[in-house]
Amino acid sequence: MAGLAPPDEMDHGNGVSVESRATDFIIRIALLGLFLFWALDLIGPFVPVLIWSVLLTVALYPVYAWLVARLGGWRRTAAAIITIVLLAIVVGPVAVLGTSLADAVTSLADAFSRGTLRVPPPPAGLADWPLIGEKAQAVWSLAATNLEGAVEKFGPSLLPVGTVILGKLASLGLDLLVLAVSVVVAGFLYVPGPRLTAGARAFAERIIARRGAAFVDLAGATIRNVSRGVIGVAAIQALLAGIVLTVAGIPAAGLLAFIILVLCIVQVGPALVVLPVLVWAWFTMPTVSALVLTVVLVPITLLDNVLKPMLMSRGLTTPTLIILIGVIGGTITHGLIGLFLGPVVLAVLYDLLVVWVSLRRTNPAEPS
Repeated sequence: MAGLAPPDEMDHGNGVSVESRATDFIIRIALLGLFLFWALDLIGPFVPVLIWSVLLTVALYPVYAWLVARLGGWRRTAAAIITIVLLAIVVGPVAVLGTSLADAVTSLADAFSRGTLRVPPPPAGLADWPLIGEKAQAVWSLAATNLEGAVEKFGPSLLPVGTVILGKLASLGLDLLVLAVSVVVAGFLYVPGPRLTAGARAFAERIIARRGAAFVDLAGATIRNVSRGVIGVAAIQALLAGIVLTVAGIPAAGLLAFIILVLCIVQVGPALVVLPVLVWAWFTMPTVSALVLTVVLVPITLLDNVLKPMLMSRGLTTPTLIILIGVIGGTITHGLIGLFLGPVVLAVLYDLLVVWVSLRRTNPAEPS
């Protein structure tokens, strides 16, 4: 047919056949894909560290810029100060908590092996608790009167639970190690931050013309808002709860405050700690003290419902619901890193959809 060129027709511009040019193109793409796969395989073990480093740098860059201005332009000194402070925040409490936990476990094991470990009798009224009261009373009484018998009876059932808990603690320790290394790596990213941002914008514009730089800015603003709305509010709740628990004389108030901080960061909330504490307070403390503790702790528990939407949506056109879904879904799917990646992905996707819809409205397709 007249409209179809023969398969071996030459490109008259340079004397190369279509098949030859297509073959060269396929070979180049295959080699490029091979090198990309190889490179990704090599950096794969370091991806969590790199992601955390970028997230920390983006989230804390305003603090770094403020510190540089106060230090008269000493950029490296400002980066070193932020790195040292972050390492103290990450490593310090964890080291103290780990040492205390190890000492407690060692003391318990030593007391149990010598036969001096004693469990106090159950509190009065435990059997009256709904659903679990009678069973808890029986188990606690057995442990108080015959600890060895309780271990023999319930030990095999508790062993799988202990194995899971140890596995979670080991995973948490590895995550904390990755976070500590990420803090150090992030310390080297503050100074070249503007140059790296310019490179990211240029790369994004190569992928999404005219909108790439805007998406990079959107991702940075989302990360900073999530860090303020999630990490900041969690720190406030844990600090306030820790002060209240300490003043009220609750045992292990510092440990409970740390657990509240972790639960708030992973979007579970402080209720898992606050509610058992309040139940314990109403059974063991005077009525007035328990009432005051309840009146103070309940607003702290609900504080994130007010502050989080305000801080997370500040300065963004993305709806707060999209950000919240990204935070919760990202945390469930990818853990703590997903806390930041989830809202970034959904915010960029939402902006893409808004741009696409607006373009369709301003440039409607011609009717067929």
